[in-house]
Amino acid sequence: MQNGRTVKELDVSHAHGIYPKTKFSMAIPEVNEQLDKLCDGNVQCGVLFGMQAHISIEQTAAELCGLGIQVHVIADACTASSQEERILALQRLKQIGCFITTCESILYKLLGDEDHPKANEVKQLLDKPRPPTGLAVLL
Repeated sequence: MQNGRTVKELDVSHAHGIYPKTKFSMAIPEVNEQLDKLCDGNVQCGVLFGMQAHISIEQTAAELCGLGIQVHVIADACTASSQEERILALQRLKQIGCFITTCESILYKLLGDEDHPKANEVKQLLDKPRPPTGLAVLL
């Protein structure tokens, strides 16, 4: 985040770290240090979502892929300055080896089992109607 919190309503108190940045990629030294500390320094997979898929998400993903980290990008949780930029960025991300996924898909992957304590809470969230994303053209 360049000048403080991008979304004030977003509770990030549980984050491993919050770092100001001017670089478009989030793969800044402070984040790389945190990655080295997580999972005994053996982070294998990352999930990216957020603003500017064609800039920040794409550059961060490229750097993480370069470190050998498998990257999953949540398409319906990414924005861009236009739908065209968003779609083209997601296509480029796929070309560099990222997995393009959805909120629903990644939530169930993270749950792993319907017996997970948060499974019912997640199911209730996903049962609510969602507007079309316009991303079906990626197929």
